[in-house]
This record gives sequence, structure tokens and C-alpha cells, in this order.
Amino acid sequence: MTDAVQKAVDEKFCSDCGSVIKAKAEICPKCGIRQSAPPNGFFAIAPNGKSKLAAALFALFLGGIGIHKFYLGSIGWGIIYLLFCWTFIPTIIGFIEGILLLVMSESDFNRKYGND
Repeated sequence: MTDAVQKAVDEKFCSDCGSVIKAKAEICPKCGIRQSAPPNGFFAIAPNGKSKLAAALFALFLGGIGIHKFYLGSIGWGIIYLLFCWTFIPTIIGFIEGILLLVMSESDFNRKYGND
């Protein structure tokens, strides 16, 4: 009979040796193998619950009226986008911001928009 190794909530198993390590560990202290990051990509969720994909889609499709700015907590910029939406300049800027949000790394998104 083998002993089952229990791990805590803040722990994970090493992808190479199977040892229990801290969930945030980048390198296993037992075998030295770098742990792969979870594949979040476009579906990154910030600690405050904001979704990178939702923000990017808001910017691409509703950026002309500043919906992405309201969603991300920039109420002042959202109002400016609303006031100038008739010029179509916010539409162009919103489209560019949508693309930038899509290519932004998860850590950059969390650093910039992850705090309320």
C-alpha cells in the first residue's frame, strides 16, 4: 500500500519529479526543473475579476463610446470618449486599445488593471 501525498491549497505537484511544491514556484527546489505556466492567454482574469478578453472585445466593438474604459474603471476617460464619440476619434483609439489589450501579457494586464 502506497502513502498518498496530500498537498495544501497553495501547493502543486512538480511537473517532472512529482514533489509537492508551492503553487507560485517557478522552479522545483527538489529537482531544479522550471515549471510551466498555466496556459491562460486571452482568458486571463485579474485579481479584481476583470477579464482581459472582455475588455479587449469591449474596446474593439464598443470603444467608440468608451465602454472598455468604464469596464476597466477609468470613468473619466469613459466620459471623454462619450463626449467625443461623434468625431470617430475614440472609435479609432478604442480599436487600437483593443488590439493592445489582446497582445498584452497577463502580468502587465494585472499590474495595470488588476487593482480597484
